[in-house]
Amino acid sequence: MALRRKSVVGTSAVEVNRVIAGDCIAGLKSLPDASVDLVFADPPYNLQLGGDLMRPNETRVDGVDHAWDKFASFSEYDAFSRAWLAECRRVLKPDGALWVIGSYHNIFRVGAALQDLGFWIQNDVVWRKANPMPNFRGKRFTNAHETLIWAARDQKSKPTFNYEAMKAYNDDLQMRSDWLIPICSGPERLKDDGGRKAHPTQKPEALLHRIILASSSPGDLVLDPFFGTGTTGAVAKRLGRRWLGIERDPDYVKAAEERIARVMPLSPDAVEVTRSKRTEPRVPFGQIIELGILEPGAKLWDERGRVWAEVRADGTLALTSGNARQGSIHRLGAEVQGKQACNGWTFWHFEADGKLKPIDVLREQAKRQLGLTRMS
Repeated sequence: MALRRKSVVGTSAVEVNRVIAGDCIAGLKSLPDASVDLVFADPPYNLQLGGDLMRPNETRVDGVDHAWDKFASFSEYDAFSRAWLAECRRVLKPDGALWVIGSYHNIFRVGAALQDLGFWIQNDVVWRKANPMPNFRGKRFTNAHETLIWAARDQKSKPTFNYEAMKAYNDDLQMRSDWLIPICSGPERLKDDGGRKAHPTQKPEALLHRIILASSSPGDLVLDPFFGTGTTGAVAKRLGRRWLGIERDPDYVKAAEERIARVMPLSPDAVEVTRSKRTEPRVPFGQIIELGILEPGAKLWDERGRVWAEVRADGTLALTSGNARQGSIHRLGAEVQGKQACNGWTFWHFEADGKLKPIDVLREQAKRQLGLTRMS
């Protein structure tokens, strides 16, 4: 079994790293308010299948025909969706967020319910399947994607987004909202004792890896109210997050617990997330002067050495040639370029070892002197 720990929220404690056996709504109701950092939900899609789907060779496709995916009407499905979503919103922390996945059968109805309940949509993401199931009847396009909605608890929430990590993950390019990832297959696909799929809609670990890495931090609590065979828990454990799953099918619970018990967590250093500059401690330019890293009277240049300004004791810069002008590193940088805005940290450079270097490197030096850097 996975190691169980208690997460303390106010006066309430949540026993984590476990599967709650039972109905998803009842399981959610057992959790205290504002106790979860991130929810990943893979709810029933309500596929509305009209009969067996056959291949051209007359063999039957092993699709989803389980009772848990069947609802009597759209209104019944909508009521179910609103019930579990409302409970997820209650258990999320103020800056928590939720990911929900679906197909064209259900995702638009779920999206409307999300907005009606007060969630604030951050993105929709298209999961492009590298190896989708063909369309055997030839009456529609091959259904080669599913849609994920990433939503904050409410409009005022500031959900975790590890932008720099996702950019580095994507070869220093901004991560796009279309993700090409294979469906779950091969050794990753869990099988039952009869050699059949243990769960018909098992999601690939690569998909959960990207979601959890993008929108949570090590130590966060990740909840999956439709746990199935435990993909969310397995990936969360590997990435140093705490996890909770809710699942009513005892066979799925057993498969999930056995699977997660085999997972070895990565080291704390390996799961450390690249931090965005926006989340780092703020060091104003004036503090660079206070600490003696730059002296009043020092000269700063643009990258090409064509424009220079003098550092003043109050942390402003002054142009001493032509019309004398004075201002912050940002305002003066914008003025000399004829622009509305400028990042002075990257525009202005100082001379060191015969080379011009951006003053942004001095900010890192200041952080070390102030003890604001993270110790390894």
